[in-house]
Amino acid sequence: MSIIVDLRALTAAQKHTVTASLLAWTFDAFDFFVLVFILKPLATSFNVSVKNVAIAITLTLIARPFGALLFGRLADHFGRRPILMINILCYSLFELASAFAPSLAVMLILRTLYGVAMGGMWGVATSLTFEAIPIRLRGFVSGLLQQGYALGYLIAAAIFALLFRHIGWRGMFLFGTLPILLIPYIWFCVPESSVWGVPHRKPSNLRATLRGHWRVVVFMVLLMTGFNFLSHGTQDLYPTFLSVQRHFSPGMVGSIAIIYNIGAILGGLTFGTLSQHWGRGRTIAIAALLVLPIIPLWAFSSTPALLALGAFLMQVMVQGAWGVVPVHLNELSPEGVRGTLPGLVYQLGNMLAAINATLQAGIAEHHHGNYAIGLAVVAGVAALVVASVAGLGKEAKDVRFG
Repeated sequence: MSIIVDLRALTAAQKHTVTASLLAWTFDAFDFFVLVFILKPLATSFNVSVKNVAIAITLTLIARPFGALLFGRLADHFGRRPILMINILCYSLFELASAFAPSLAVMLILRTLYGVAMGGMWGVATSLTFEAIPIRLRGFVSGLLQQGYALGYLIAAAIFALLFRHIGWRGMFLFGTLPILLIPYIWFCVPESSVWGVPHRKPSNLRATLRGHWRVVVFMVLLMTGFNFLSHGTQDLYPTFLSVQRHFSPGMVGSIAIIYNIGAILGGLTFGTLSQHWGRGRTIAIAALLVLPIIPLWAFSSTPALLALGAFLMQVMVQGAWGVVPVHLNELSPEGVRGTLPGLVYQLGNMLAAINATLQAGIAEHHHGNYAIGLAVVAGVAALVVASVAGLGKEAKDVRFG
């Protein structure tokens, strides 16, 4: 079996589409993960606990399904390309406003609005991409596109490690305005989806489609709930664990985050590509089960080197499983709702897993500040759920769109 991918099969227009979607998702993820690194400084600035600030993460996650529904339906009605540009503009402006938040209450409102904008991005970008590329490249491109999430996390980690001491938490948010530069690139270089643009094609009635395919929809929501507990449970409070419990400096925390996000990118590309040969469900299940033996090294080590190794291996597996998600959800989605349904079920899973940050912070407080226990419990349970649901569920590998 060969997993070598020949990208020469992509035309120039297809490469622009993949690049634009990847960067849009990367910057969207960067804007989300900025907050993860500055929970403690924000708590100090607003004179509240880390648990109170972590509510902002919860509100962002709760708001994301509404954005997926709003921007997804707009994309099904008016095209993927114009809605992608509007979506980028919205999340960039809310990130900019966050830099000037005068209080925790205002910050919570802005992060909720940002969650609406963030929720629309993934579904619109993935539908535009998978409706444009050849079938044989779907697995690789799925892994590549999803790891925009890890790349955004990596960029946030690098800026935190190198610049936080100089720019503070407000300066971190200011970097979130950079995605606006993508809008002219999309305008001039990225074509509309040919599948969406088929003459006389109309968006399907969402309610009727959900009712007619309810078993698949329920399966997708359950899968994405497990997936979001797995990813957020291994990422969101890990920098706080390193700084508060292990007392590492911002530079060390940022460096470890860079290392584990490199692992995430490698895992996503590898398992995404393997899913083209092994199948979507089997590949997800294998990657998720490999999370379990890594948990002790990842959560209970005490030295920077061992924690970095554990975090690297953890994200290889977690984001390896995630690398299959974009193509898996798009292939399962019926025609006429592909701009909406993948993003909607993804973000519904996010909403159901939105308690993760406050749950893990609460467990840590209950155990006298021991974040490792909360991290380990959530990661282990979520990995088992993802492996079980994905391994037993339906897939539609290589289905033709349009």
